[in-house]
Amino acid sequence: MDKEELKENVEKNTTDEELNTQSRENENADQANEEKNLESEIKKVEKLTPEEELEILKDKLARTFAEMENQRRRFEKERDDAYEYGGYSFAKEALNLLDNLERSKVALENDEKLKDTDALKKIVDHLDIINDDMLSIFKKNNIEPIKSINEKLDPNLHQAMMEVEDDTKDPGTIVQEIQKGFMMKDRLLRPSLVGVSKKKAQEVEKEEQKDEKN
Repeated sequence: MDKEELKENVEKNTTDEELNTQSRENENADQANEEKNLESEIKKVEKLTPEEELEILKDKLARTFAEMENQRRRFEKERDDAYEYGGYSFAKEALNLLDNLERSKVALENDEKLKDTDALKKIVDHLDIINDDMLSIFKKNNIEPIKSINEKLDPNLHQAMMEVEDDTKDPGTIVQEIQKGFMMKDRLLRPSLVGVSKKKAQEVEKEEQKDEKN
């Protein structure tokens, strides 16, 4: 090992020792500060009068009771929601049965071989009975269809799928129900899919021309 390398090693070791020494000093300083803070807190507690200690205990007790009350309310709300809406997911899935009944009815009524036959009438009557029974069961469980036809479009309840030209209705009035929507108490199960009215193109042009003249 030459003199240069020896010198570098000596300098490096010296630097490391200085860093270690500095680190130990910092740790000792931090520990001393913590001990000083702890002593300060202890002294503060020791200086408290019995009345002050009582006030602190009262405050802690009040905070504890407040937290317990909040937890109780949260628990009761969760319990009530579970009771009121426990069948929400099942009800939402059950709506598919109503949809399938309606589709089956439409398909049978459009079947050329079955049209105007007694067999079709009996089948449709049975499907209507099943549909009415299901709606009755839903109603007993606070599940009700959403009113749509002739109602103004409500984005919270209805979803517009198409526009239909109709000058007999105000624009935005529901004139067609594509799929019935349902509510479970105050909670939306699914929105109604609807068609809404709009003015005919000719009427729109007339109004635009009228506005231009004015």
